[in-house]
Amino acid sequence: MTTLGVTGGIGSGKTTVCGFLEEKGARVFYADIEAKRLMQEDDAVRAAIVEAFGDEAYGDDGALNRAYLAEQVFGDAERVERLNAIVHPHVFAAFEAATERAAEEGIDLLVHEAALLFEAGGDDHVDVTAAVVAPDADRIVWVTERDDVTPEQVRARMGHQLPQDELRRRADYVVENDGSLEDLRQKSVDLYWAVMRSE
Repeated sequence: MTTLGVTGGIGSGKTTVCGFLEEKGARVFYADIEAKRLMQEDDAVRAAIVEAFGDEAYGDDGALNRAYLAEQVFGDAERVERLNAIVHPHVFAAFEAATERAAEEGIDLLVHEAALLFEAGGDDHVDVTAAVVAPDADRIVWVTERDDVTPEQVRARMGHQLPQDELRRRADYVVENDGSLEDLRQKSVDLYWAVMRSE
C-alpha cells in the first residue's frame, strides 16, 4: 500500500482532487476533520486545550468554542504552535491507525489530506507528497463565494500559509488547477497512476 500526502493553500482545490482520487479507489484521511473531531471528543486533547487556553475554550454544553479559540491564537505564532503541539500528535496517531486498517482491508492508496502537511511534519508520515496549486485570483473568487468572506479576509488567510512556490518546491508531485473541472479530474487521475507506478 502507498500513502500520499495531499496539500494546498486555501481555495486551491485539494479537497476536489482528493474526491477524484476516491473515485479511483483511494481512501482519504482528512486531517482537518480529524483534528476537529479530536478537539471535540478526545478527553486528553480537551484537557490539554483547557489547560493551555482556559475553561472558555469549551461552552457550557461541552462544545468547542471555536470563536474564542480563534481569538486566542490568531496572529500569535507561539500560541498557534502551542495548539498544534496539542492536536497534531493525536492526528498523526489516528493516521497511523487508519494506515493499518487500510492495509488490512487491501486499500492500494491511502491519502492524507492536510492544509498544513509540510508545516506540521506530515510529509514524514507518508511515502510521497502532492501539492495542488491554483492562480491566486481564482482562489480568492472561489473562497469568497464558498465561505461568504471578503477578498481581504481570504488574502489574510493565504498569508498564513506556505507560498505556492514553496509547495511546488517541496512536493513530489504538483497538480496545477488552472483549467476546467474536467481538466482537474484528468490531472487527478494522472496523479493516481503516477503514484501507483512509483511504488
